[in-house]
Amino acid sequence: MSESQNLEWKALWRDDHLKWGCGFANAEGGTLVIGRDDTGKPVGLPEVRLLLEELPNKLRDLLGIMA
Repeated sequence: MSESQNLEWKALWRDDHLKWGCGFANAEGGTLVIGRDDTGKPVGLPEVRLLLEELPNKLRDLLGIMA
C-alpha cells in the first residue's frame, strides 16, 4: 500500500496537518495515518495517549468534524 489521494502518512502530529482532515472532509473522504513515515514504515508516536485525547477535540472545535 502507498500514499494516494485518499491516504496520507505522517510520522508526527502537527496541528497544520488539520488541513488534511479538512481536505478529506471536503472530498470523497480519506485516511490520515499518524505514526508512519513517507514509505509507510511504522515509526511510533511519543505521547500517543495525549494525542488520542486532544485530536478529536481539535477536529470538532476547529473544523466542525466529528472523529
